[in-house]
Amino acid sequence: MALFAGDILLAGEQRILGRGHAEALIPMIAALPGKGRAARIVVGLGPGSFTGARIGLAAARALALAWGIDALGYPTLALVAAMARQQCGDQPVLVATTAGHGEWFTQGFGAGGTVTSPLASLTPDEAAALHGTLGHPLVAGSQAQALLAHGPHPGEALPLWPDARCVSLLPESLFTPAVAPLYGRAPDARLPAARATRPNEPA
Repeated sequence: MALFAGDILLAGEQRILGRGHAEALIPMIAALPGKGRAARIVVGLGPGSFTGARIGLAAARALALAWGIDALGYPTLALVAAMARQQCGDQPVLVATTAGHGEWFTQGFGAGGTVTSPLASLTPDEAAALHGTLGHPLVAGSQAQALLAHGPHPGEALPLWPDARCVSLLPESLFTPAVAPLYGRAPDARLPAARATRPNEPA
């Protein structure tokens, strides 16, 4: 999380958490100058941890309501791509991060942040094939090294995790008032299919 005055970073912190998002987030915000109160809130929409994304969005909505300000969201993989371009120059980048069930969230971005492939949750084989198809030499994200090790295509791996302290790298056009999660894959739990009814049988 981070606190900005315009594009100037006033304070912020990044933590890599497996669990305990709810317990950590609010105290981190409260430790910011002025307890983090600002003119607007922006929050990562995902994809990422299902629980982590929902906790972040719920906190952003609750604080926006309490403070009477706007809450906006941004796509998390776009932030990782922007961080990679800042470190390695404005070039195409394939982002690969941890998804569920052994898959990786992937999305391709061109120079300047244009989208070159849609957000998807792919198996390692599918992600390696996408890397070969796109031909982006730079792969960034928590699974960047694993993707390059898995496939035959050369490239540079840049291990990165999304960092709110870099959110000013994103263009204003990527911020949306539709603060809803980008899960990146279908939910694991599904409602059972409706039982077919027979003629003259009550539904």
